[in-house]
Amino acid sequence: MRVYIKVALLTLLLSACFDRSANQGESQPVEHTWTLVTSWPKHLPGLGSTPDRFAEEVAAMSNGRMQINVYGAGELYPALEVFSVVSEGKAEMGHSAAYYWQEQFPAAAFFSSVPFGMQAKELNAWLYLGGGIELWRELYAPHNLIPFPGGNTDAQMGGWYNKKISTIADFKDLKMRLPGLGGRVLELAGGQPTNLPAGQLYTALQSGELDAVEWVGPYNDLAFGFHKVAPYYYYPGWHEPSTTLEFVINQDAFAALPADLQRIVENATKVVNQETLNEYVVYNIEALNVLANEHGVEVLAYPDDVLASLKSFSVEVIQELAQQDRFFEKVLSSYQRFQFGVLKYNQVKLDPTTLE
Repeated sequence: MRVYIKVALLTLLLSACFDRSANQGESQPVEHTWTLVTSWPKHLPGLGSTPDRFAEEVAAMSNGRMQINVYGAGELYPALEVFSVVSEGKAEMGHSAAYYWQEQFPAAAFFSSVPFGMQAKELNAWLYLGGGIELWRELYAPHNLIPFPGGNTDAQMGGWYNKKISTIADFKDLKMRLPGLGGRVLELAGGQPTNLPAGQLYTALQSGELDAVEWVGPYNDLAFGFHKVAPYYYYPGWHEPSTTLEFVINQDAFAALPADLQRIVENATKVVNQETLNEYVVYNIEALNVLANEHGVEVLAYPDDVLASLKSFSVEVIQELAQQDRFFEKVLSSYQRFQFGVLKYNQVKLDPTTLE
């Protein structure tokens, strides 16, 4: 009898363990459904796939408890209204780039890209461990938003032109899509910057509405077909030596999540931030090879004196903004201090005798 009882108890125990294991493999009922709006065309390689990847990560990490529905630019709201839409709670989350809001918040550019600034791994280090993300959140907090790094497109190209750039004078009256602080630099050089949404760029360049277009880099530029309407492709991307994208989350929506889902959302942003950078490094290389060798694109370097002039204008723009905006000055101080440390360390890596 005792043997029978022991066998029965063991059977029940094993059955309970099996049922528990099986249940853990099943998706749980959806507890939270969010809307995520973006500044990019739906499913655009890199930019458009990043929020989709994020939604997939959250669903997998939460075992189906959280679902995020992603909408591309124009599907629910215009591309450049992501900030206000999420701030007002019309959507719980957005994916865009901070420098799109620099007219309202000049310091926002630092959390995306600044001319002649830091490279991707350096920018990531400053954001996560150098005080950058704390400043970013301080800037957005009054607008009911929490920002997170949302991918990096790595070093960008200088853009597509319908004429060659030989001297700084060639920028005079040049109509160019160039966002961020780079656009202000272009103005000092005599050009006319604009920030048209992605979906309008090809037609604007083809029609002559624009003389030049800077978008992202070979990976996205090849997909847009700019090589069909502009013969000259310049480098380096002095205006965006790397560009951080952003996730913005409505503070009230984030606070309504249980602690474990908050952690899942945060960790998912970190996963896709690195994966997006990896994607751009690999596919930019492949796409540039296709543009140059299969489509015969003329890939040209800006002359040294042109870059020197652009750098001088960049310093002027940044100094002027620092004088006008106290928070810009505060972020600039943190950014430059970190960048200086990076430059010194890079010198040591290349030449250890600099320590002597």
